[in-house]
Amino acid sequence: MSVKQILDVKGRGVVTIRPDAPISEAVELLAQHRIGAIVVTGLERRITGILSERDVVRLLGAKGADALGLPVSAAMTSKVQSCTETHTINQVMEIMTRGRFRHLPVDKEGRLDGIVSIGDVVKARIEEVEREAEEIKQYIATA
Repeated sequence: MSVKQILDVKGRGVVTIRPDAPISEAVELLAQHRIGAIVVTGLERRITGILSERDVVRLLGAKGADALGLPVSAAMTSKVQSCTETHTINQVMEIMTRGRFRHLPVDKEGRLDGIVSIGDVVKARIEEVEREAEEIKQYIATA
């Protein structure tokens, strides 16, 4: 299964924010959409960073409540790992595991095209394993 297949089911909508927006706006978006990360974009949906709940917590721990007025760029991860829709689930799991993160933006020709989370990947992998098990059962039953 590929990232494209995941996005075809879940959609390509992504919550984004500008790097100059205040952290408080990012926190509101995270809560409102019940998500764990926001992709930071510039002109033409170019990925400039990603802001996760962990990034916000680290900043709050270091700066206190005053951090909420700082720009997103103060807390975002600017070296963003991304994938394309041709990546397989196993490749995405390896990238996420190696990088120790739970969200991976999908890049298409330098622009944001979607996002996959560890939950999306695990769900797809479980469906794949269940489908394989069912195929084996069918094979055994007809042999």
